[in-house]
This record gives sequence, C-alpha cells and structure tokens, in this order.
Amino acid sequence: MAIGYLTIQVQTAQEALPLSGAWIRILDDQGNNVYELTTDESGDTQTIPLETLDKNFSQNPYFSGLPYVSYNVLIQAAGFNSLYVSDIPIFDGETAYLPISLIPMQETQRSPIQAEISIGQPAVAMQTPRNQEGTVAEPRVLRQVVIPNPITVHLGSPSSSASNVRVSFPDYVKNVASSEIYPTWPEAALRANIYAIITFALNRIYTEWYRSRGYSFDITNSTAYDQYFVYGRPIYESISKIVDEIFNEYVRRKGQNAPYFTSFCNGTTATCQGLSQWGTVTLANQGRTPLQILRSYYPKDIEITETNIITNVLSSYPGTALKVGSKGLDVQTIQTYLNRIKKNYPAIPAITDKEGVFGNSTKAAVTKFQNIFKLTADGIVGKSTWYKISSIYTAVTRLAELNSEGNTLGIGTVPPNTTLRQGSTGQDVITLQYLLNMISEYYPSVPAPTQDGIFGSGTSQSVIAFQQAMRLNPDGIVGALTWQALYDTYQGIGENVPLPGPGGDSIEYIVRAGDSLWLIAQRYNTTVDAIKNLNGLTNDMLNIGQVLKIPTSQVTPYIEYTVRSGDTLWQLARTYGTTVDAIKSLNGLTSDMLNIGQVLLIPQR
Repeated sequence: MAIGYLTIQVQTAQEALPLSGAWIRILDDQGNNVYELTTDESGDTQTIPLETLDKNFSQNPYFSGLPYVSYNVLIQAAGFNSLYVSDIPIFDGETAYLPISLIPMQETQRSPIQAEISIGQPAVAMQTPRNQEGTVAEPRVLRQVVIPNPITVHLGSPSSSASNVRVSFPDYVKNVASSEIYPTWPEAALRANIYAIITFALNRIYTEWYRSRGYSFDITNSTAYDQYFVYGRPIYESISKIVDEIFNEYVRRKGQNAPYFTSFCNGTTATCQGLSQWGTVTLANQGRTPLQILRSYYPKDIEITETNIITNVLSSYPGTALKVGSKGLDVQTIQTYLNRIKKNYPAIPAITDKEGVFGNSTKAAVTKFQNIFKLTADGIVGKSTWYKISSIYTAVTRLAELNSEGNTLGIGTVPPNTTLRQGSTGQDVITLQYLLNMISEYYPSVPAPTQDGIFGSGTSQSVIAFQQAMRLNPDGIVGALTWQALYDTYQGIGENVPLPGPGGDSIEYIVRAGDSLWLIAQRYNTTVDAIKNLNGLTNDMLNIGQVLKIPTSQVTPYIEYTVRSGDTLWQLARTYGTTVDAIKSLNGLTSDMLNIGQVLLIPQR
C-alpha cells in the first residue's frame, strides 16, 4: 500500500481563534479507530500517515474505480458543537490539510450537536453532465477585475433555498481545485486547471452574473452551472502551493480586460467545448506549459495577466517580497500585524527587531505564521503570506472590536420586546445588527449587516440567513422566537469561546487614515498622555492599521455609521438621540459638511 498524509487544524471565528485541546478521532471506512489526536495551542495536530492506493491509479483516465482510500474524522471540543467529516480522500504522497471551523454551543444547550459533512468523490470522477453558461465577450459590467475577498458561495443550484457561505478567495480556489481534480496530476496540468478555476470565478464576479439577477451570492457550487465547492473539505498541499502563487492571475484575450469564460469538464464521461480536465494531463505529460495547454482549448490569443485589486484588505502587497535586510514602512506594518496576531496564536515568537527592520526575529515570526497557516515556510513575506497575514489580522482585530462594542452597547441578557422588520429604525435595530455581526464571525452562512440602525435589505438577508441556520421560519421578521435565538447564540459565544483580549481596562482601536493621537483622544474623551502611557508610545507618530489600547474608564460608547445620500448632521442627531455638537466633537469635525461614504462615530447615551 502507498502512503498519504493528513493534518488537521481546529479553529473558530474565521481563523481568528485557534482551539487547543480539541479531541480528534480518525476512523477507516469500517468505523475502526486509526488515530486519536489532540490539538496544540495553534489548533494543529501532527501530520499522520495513512494507507492509500498508488498514485498511478489517479493519473490513469481509464481506471474505473476511485484512486484513493477514504477516511472519516470526528472532532470535539469543550463548549462547541462537534463535527463528523466523512469520505475524506487520501492520495499517495499528498498531504491533505483539513481546516475545521467549530461553532460554539448555545447558552441553552445541555450537550453538543453533531453536524456532518460528506466530502465524497471529486467532480472529475463524476458522470454528471455540465452545462456552464457565461459571457465570453467583453461585457463592460465592472470597470476593473477585482478579487472578491470574501467570495459568497451558494451551496446548491441558483434557485435552490440552500445556504450561502463566505470564504476568502484563495481558500475558495484551493477548495474548488481539491474538489474538481486529483492533486497527483503533473504540475503543468494542475496549474492549467487552477487558472481555469480562478478565471471562471472572476468572470462571474466581473459580469455580475448572479448579482445582476437579484441573487445574494457570487457563484454556486453546482457543477451543472459553475464549479464544485465542498464547504469544510480538505485541501491538498500540491494545489495549495500553486494557488498561493497565482490566486490573483487570470486568463483574458489580448486587448481585453474581462476574464475569459473558461468553461471545463472532465473530458471523458462528460464532454464540452471548453477545457478537458483529463486532457490537460495528457498534454502536460507531452511537455506542454500551462499556457500552451490552455491555448489548446481556448482561443490562441489568450494570455495570463494579474489583478492586484483585492477587496477588504487593509494594506496592498508592496509588489516586492520582504525578507531579512528589508527596511521601511511595509516591514513595520507586517511587524505590527504579527504582534497583534500573536495574542491569539501565542506560538508565534515575539519580534524584537527594531521597528521597520526585517531581522532574524521577524523572520522567525513570519516562519511560524507560515507553518501555522500551511504556507511555504521560508520566512519571506511574498504575495500569499502578505495577504494571509492581512486577512488573519483583520479577523482578530474585528473580533476584539466586536467584543469591546458589546460591552459599550450594554446588550444585557433579556431580549427587547419589540418586533422588527424591514423599514424599522432605532436602538433595537442597532442591537440586532450588533448581534448579527458577532454571530456572523462564527456562522459562515450568516452575512454581517451594516450597523447603521436602519433595517434595510442587508439586515433582512442577514436575519433570514440566521433564521435558516436556527431552523426558524425564515420570514425576515425579528419577533420573540428570533430574538431569543439571537440571545441564546450570542450568550453561548460569550460562555464557550476562549476569547483573548487586552484586559478589562481598555478597548482596542485600529488607526485609520487621517487619525492623530489628539483626534483619537477627543473622540474617546481621554488625553493624549493617557493613550501614550497605556501603549508605551514615546512619540506622537501613528501608522495606518496600528492597534491602540484606549482607556475604557473614559470611553464614550458609539456606533459606526456610513454617510448616505441626503444625510445631514441634524438628521443623524435626531435619529440616534444625540446632538450635532456631540457628533462633531466625537469625530473631530470643524464644519457640518458630510461626504457620501464617510464613516462617522455616533455617540450612544
């Protein structure tokens, strides 16, 4: 028998919190125990060897069986619902990385509920016909090709009532490639398929294929319409490394900007006008490059290009890899991010290098981060490492901000007795939106609404998704049952999640463009010296993305509001029960002028 490998990481809150001490059982297809494991402080298990079939079977299009051996995994952790993942394919010589996201038990739960995910066979082994439709001409929908981060995936056919999940774009591509093809294929074949997968998804985004039709998602996981995605599946190392390198590269025709519609099928049991997945293996074995393979199925004038526009990223990749000897603001940014991430992932060593200087301690921190998140552990901050650090930093700081905001809002333990629906406004809507924001960190099917005190379509979609997750009537109306479920879920998070934080005497604030210590001190009714002393600052210089501790004994509770067309300070003051002067003081405003899209802090009494 050949040998493949499996490693598991258990976390919660979109990778923001690792779960140490989780108990894991590996079982064979007969239900027999193969391994029993526990996770370390980073939520990781050791890599274990598992028997499987020789890789030659997975490289032969005429082999009629499944070219791997499947295993099952049971994951349990105190305070969390358990998860059973079945039919995990293990391939010869390949390491499968299984990322597990556990959901906290609700306050009223006496015992954990066991959810189940079945992985099953990759799409290349299926006989289901594919009927992908899309736009191949320059559609002129979006102005630029944008990487959606996260991408929203519908777990069913477009018109089905299945749930949506949100995942980072690189993780989406890794999942699809691991769900579509075999990881043992030649590298050129893997790259050609991954380019097709990336480009297919970006075509859906660029043309707003589903959004323009009124759907609340970017793409489906139905092979009849799009490409295969199995939420919660393992990712294979050979695929992961390629995606980390090329996740922002795509196929287009020369002279056009639009991602080409790169349809595909397996080429054996299902045929199509696009790429043949098995055909790429034959061409790769003939020595063809990925681009030559792609030109065998798509127009001869296609080329591979890249986009560096990635949504929801605090700082864009500087374009040059950072390594020992590098200096400057980009190095300092990475050091700041890693020092904050270390609070949640204490295995990352402390950085003792001078700020802005990439020395040995920075390299050690980068290397450990790469190990934890299954990146190439070379201690160099290239494109994939930069964006992963930025993604995890965003997740951990958002969680800390939400935790602090819950304290200032005074959520309490008793739900409001109001009934809310689309069109409602006021403080109870703010409470609702905060609860949904916190819950969305742990439930990937629940989108986070804008916290503006207005029950609009975004809040309605979030409520409906939450009701579906709780098996309530998904009517979008927040009555007594939905309120109670919201509170039970929120309080379960508070009771069961080991949330690290800065302590009870401060909250965290992320520095934004235009901030100064004086403005922040005015905003939070404190002093510059108090902020400097709490953070050990020796000067008044701030960096965008820097995390500051603000003394909570002097903090003014607030919510964030994004200015819309027609807004005035007077109207906002009336809506939120405050004064124009209070809003201006909290935001350091010297006039009553507002700009659409401007973010205001609104004081709460």
